[in-house]
Amino acid sequence: MRGLQLSIMVAALCALSACAPKSIYYWGRYEDLIYDMYVNPGKADPGTQVARLTEDIDKAHAQGQPVPPGVHAHLGYLYYQQGNLGGAEQEFRTEKKLFPESTPFVEGVLQRMRRQ
Repeated sequence: MRGLQLSIMVAALCALSACAPKSIYYWGRYEDLIYDMYVNPGKADPGTQVARLTEDIDKAHAQGQPVPPGVHAHLGYLYYQQGNLGGAEQEFRTEKKLFPESTPFVEGVLQRMRRQ
């Protein structure tokens, strides 16, 4: 009888987990990179973060999933830190295109970048 109860519980848990909402975004390592950047500064240099985010963006495209808001803006910031202003501007514009609600923020960043 115990085996039957255990089987029913396992089947119920499997059924419930199938109902869990799936994220519409491919998050990859984005959250971990942001966390490390603020909690463990210096753990991942901008070059490493650029490589990881670029890889995650490629994986998202390969799986047909969008990346979450902020990924391209963060990548733009990392390019800016490296002195790659062209790459930074391109990523900020991509953020704005994918998430039009980010326009005021992105335009402000681009204006500040141009003044320097």
